[in-house]
Amino acid sequence: ALLKLPRSPAGKAARMRKDESLLGKLGGSLARRKRSREVSDLQEEGKHAINAPLIPSSAELHPEDTLLEENAERTMLDPTSREDAKLKDLQRVLIDWVNNELEEERIIVKDLEEDLYDGQVLQKLFEKLSGRKLNVAEVTQSEIGQKQKLQTVLEAVNELIQHHGWSTEWSVDLIHSKNLVAIISLLVGLAVHFQAAVRLPEHVSVQVLVVKVSRKKDGVLHATHVTKELTTTTEDAFDTLLDHAPDKLNIVKKSLITFVNKHLNKLNLEVTELETQFADGVYLVLLMGLLENYFVPLYNFYLTPENFEQKVHNVSFAFELMQDGGLKKPKARPEDVVNLNLKSTLRVLYNLFTNYKNRE
Repeated sequence: ALLKLPRSPAGKAARMRKDESLLGKLGGSLARRKRSREVSDLQEEGKHAINAPLIPSSAELHPEDTLLEENAERTMLDPTSREDAKLKDLQRVLIDWVNNELEEERIIVKDLEEDLYDGQVLQKLFEKLSGRKLNVAEVTQSEIGQKQKLQTVLEAVNELIQHHGWSTEWSVDLIHSKNLVAIISLLVGLAVHFQAAVRLPEHVSVQVLVVKVSRKKDGVLHATHVTKELTTTTEDAFDTLLDHAPDKLNIVKKSLITFVNKHLNKLNLEVTELETQFADGVYLVLLMGLLENYFVPLYNFYLTPENFEQKVHNVSFAFELMQDGGLKKPKARPEDVVNLNLKSTLRVLYNLFTNYKNRE
């Protein structure tokens, strides 16, 4: 058997000195790396401090936004505008419109940027609105295929819209990069051109950040804010009456009151104020039943609505009855009628007056 001899103190001390030497080298290396990182971070902070005044702090620039050729530029929506209430309202109206148009295709859009960038929904929307079939692949997964589809769709859109004086502020690259301003501009252009049965919020504008590299040698980014108008006014005859001819407006209101009472009196109902008495939708539903000569079951609407949602339900249901009667979908929104918007209520009633004025 072998005996295990105790280690000598001298050998142990030598190994300790060796370990300390190794730790010292390791510690020195780590310290040098830390100092190097600190210097690098300091240089980056200095570079940022120099360039910071050129780029607004509210803008969130992603790496791809800064990869620009000399004198090239990139545009993006300023984050503060993304939270604008009117912009959100416009997006909601456009989403509802697209979903309504593509209901038969079983397409549901929830987000304009994520759902429209690849061209699939835009293709179906254009084909539905124009009645024209595009020669494109139905499903494309690759980026090249998606851009080819977008190219075909946008060429068809531009061919129609440019004839009517529209400036096309969208492109394949902008749409595919999920540029919200370009996508909304395209949808607004389509809605206006095809006279969509929607009421677009008026005077919606946003702040767009334009980033540009002016001197390639130092790579300095210059950013400026530009106001982009997405919708203007959609003034029509009622806008003109309200704003410029109040005397004639009163004549129109009296004619409409006479028209609706001619029919509502059959149910012993009387209207004296157009802007308030149609706001809960009850009279609209009953009026449609009288004009089309049928009884509307009471379980289809709220006879005594108690909240905003029930009133909107009633007005929406009345709009459905109008469409069932062969009328176009009203451009006014149910919410506008409920919110006592006089122009919206007048548009709805005038549409009924035009179609049923000779109805006994």
